[in-house]
Amino acid sequence: MTLSRTARLLLAVASGVALALSFPSFHVALLGWIAPAALILAVLNESPRFALLLGWLQGAVFYALSVPFIYTVMRQYGPLPMIEAGGVFTLTVLVLAAFHAAFGFGVAWFGRSGTGRACLAAPFLWVSLEFLLLHLPDIGYPWNLLGYVAGGNLALVQLTTITGIFGLSLLVVSYNALTAWMVLQISQRDKRGLGIWIGATAALIVAGVAGPRLVPQAAADHIAHLVQTNFTVSMSYPADWMQSHAPELDQLEQISVSAAQKMPGMVVWPEVPAPFSLQDGRLLTRATRIARGAGGGFLLGVVDWKPLASGGIGANNSAALLDSAGALSFLYDKIHLVPFSEYVPWRNWLTFAGGLTGLVGDFQHGSQYKVGRLPGGSFSVFICYEAIFPNEVRRFTLAGAALLVNISDDGWFGGSAAPAQHLAMARVRAVENRRWLLRDTNNGITVSVDPYGRIAARLATDVRGELDAPYGFRTGLTFYTRWGDWLPWLCLIATLMLLLLGVRDTLAHRNV
Repeated sequence: MTLSRTARLLLAVASGVALALSFPSFHVALLGWIAPAALILAVLNESPRFALLLGWLQGAVFYALSVPFIYTVMRQYGPLPMIEAGGVFTLTVLVLAAFHAAFGFGVAWFGRSGTGRACLAAPFLWVSLEFLLLHLPDIGYPWNLLGYVAGGNLALVQLTTITGIFGLSLLVVSYNALTAWMVLQISQRDKRGLGIWIGATAALIVAGVAGPRLVPQAAADHIAHLVQTNFTVSMSYPADWMQSHAPELDQLEQISVSAAQKMPGMVVWPEVPAPFSLQDGRLLTRATRIARGAGGGFLLGVVDWKPLASGGIGANNSAALLDSAGALSFLYDKIHLVPFSEYVPWRNWLTFAGGLTGLVGDFQHGSQYKVGRLPGGSFSVFICYEAIFPNEVRRFTLAGAALLVNISDDGWFGGSAAPAQHLAMARVRAVENRRWLLRDTNNGITVSVDPYGRIAARLATDVRGELDAPYGFRTGLTFYTRWGDWLPWLCLIATLMLLLLGVRDTLAHRNV
């Protein structure tokens, strides 16, 4: 198929737009099943260098449209001037788009050995690059991986119990590669590929439409009270914040205790949405009162101050559980902090970025995957951004957690698509590990997710209120929980093997 470079550029842009539209808040998931195919068609039979540009363009369009909230956060809470915030956002988009550029380059390079080999290599290459994106030192950002396009389907998402989210990425990009190959075959008046494509499409439709009816129902025998605090996000808090917000705190205390007295169960507040620290006697007194009044335990996000080995004290973004007597029985310190907002990576080199920590603070990394005890079973907490890292969440399950709790403050993102995207990713963690997931947020989206990915209960966004969230304890381990990211490692091996074949073919061609 012969395309002008103008047509290839337009295809790359269309691919980026379509891929962005497949994620929240657009929710046109079907576009994710064809968007990468457009990029594959754009780069095949093109020079690898120009294909690099096409991939970069596609990735830049995709990220600019799907994560514009990065600019909003930097602008409003960095706080950075408009030009500097725009510069940081542009740099972020270009760095993330580099992985799409590498995909475009790789497909074009494999295409020199034939379009069939390029389409065969494309799925392995895509998953390998997603895996590398996740594991970038300090700045790995596996947000909106391709597999989440299929994650909303109750039947298809069950695959993640074996493969993790990368199995869905492999499935979606494989279908895209097949679609691109079919179009190329038809352009050469060879209709053999059409039959294969029709068969694959029919199988996916049957699985996606009929499959959800076969997914079991999960039994819940406990209730937790997820309290949505709905505090306004602020860069800083005055010393009299607790006094000035006492009426709101009284309201939240009344909501919490009343709900737990009507229906016994743990009370949960979200990731620290205010200057909450149990080292502050005012909060400790209130938290103890809530824990005793509720009777089933009180889990909340706090800032926990600890001595540093280098001297002084450091802050941790933490989750604390007070038991029915008001005693501290569990404390987890967030391990995977958000770069450039909760801490500054490579501080010695990036001295200009120090001001960005105005967003939350300069936190210390936790180091232990903690497991706590509740009446009926064990639990673990992961905080906010940690929900997008599948291999890290599974470590809590391996450590013995029979229930997963995710506390978050997505108020920083305003009315953007970020909270819905964040929930879509957290939901898959429940399925990967076959655990109930209780997700409590400051202003939404607060939900209970069953082990198969169903939203069992949901609270409206941007309201102060409480959700009676059903849950249960489960102790079995999925294949993914036991073995982790085995699939992307196989994809890396397959990519390297195909790369070696391509190098061999190139050398053989030169020697002819």
